[in-house]
Amino acid sequence: MTAPLLEVRDLTVRFALPRPRPFGPRPYLEAVRSVSFTLAKGRALGIVGESGSGKTTTAMSAIRLAPAASGQVLMNGTDLLALDEDAMRRQRKDIGLIFQDPYSSLNPRARVADIVREPLDLMNIGTPATRMDRVRTLFTRVGLREDQLNLFPHQFSGGQRQRISIARALTTNPQLLVCDEPVSALDVAIQAQILNLLGHLKTELGLSYLFISHDLGVVRHVCDDVAVMYLGKIVESAPVERLFTQPQHPYTQALLSAAPSLKRRKSQGYARAMQITGDPPSPINPPQGCAFAGRCPKAQSRCRSERPEMKVAGDHKIACHFPA
Repeated sequence: MTAPLLEVRDLTVRFALPRPRPFGPRPYLEAVRSVSFTLAKGRALGIVGESGSGKTTTAMSAIRLAPAASGQVLMNGTDLLALDEDAMRRQRKDIGLIFQDPYSSLNPRARVADIVREPLDLMNIGTPATRMDRVRTLFTRVGLREDQLNLFPHQFSGGQRQRISIARALTTNPQLLVCDEPVSALDVAIQAQILNLLGHLKTELGLSYLFISHDLGVVRHVCDDVAVMYLGKIVESAPVERLFTQPQHPYTQALLSAAPSLKRRKSQGYARAMQITGDPPSPINPPQGCAFAGRCPKAQSRCRSERPEMKVAGDHKIACHFPA
């Protein structure tokens, strides 16, 4: 079995809210509630869910770009949440990050050669000559030309800017790449090019991806495993083909049924004729039982009073009292 690169154990993230009255108790919003998952070396784990489900907060907290209230994040056996600032700074060379918007994630006043080289400068890796050699190599690897190194971001298209972001994320030769909806701001044709590039780099460099997306078609194309989040908790996780063909949680079934890119493929079994209505409950005061019970067409009285535990069936995990 492939050794795990990243193990997240009972990760909880909460944000303090204003007190409703002076000297009263301070309320908290629990954006992530006791989330656990494992990412093996050389694999891609997709985290999906509605907007506000906590998927981006989970990823950012796992790499300490957002504060975690409790839990453990083990990377090659080292707990990232227990490291001091200097130790975490040294650990960051093993972690790359691709942001959602290629138009705002690049400094408009810097030349792209300086943008890609910046992580090496900040971590004092190599000499100025070897750093530029690294930048040239990465530019070629992501499909850009060396004669573009001295241009500014506004001189590139959206897809080219995202290639620059990928090159920057790879500069320090990381083991883990966190992709926060990396193609959602791009045209469909450009999305395919970037996804193919990410797949090629994953195989060529042996990278592991933590892939955040709301597009199930993209996740199915890129990822090896999928975790589905709802109101700050993982409700189902499985290898990608099993989750798409044999979804067990009603929320997963509803997501697959609502995905336009999957509706035409009912013959493969993962498009379910299920609709949900209403909005998710407030994360400030989550329900006593299953968070999805108020919207679930299969909910029973037990669902509203008792929180479901995660059931494990091989490599398929479901948090539901009455899975399909």
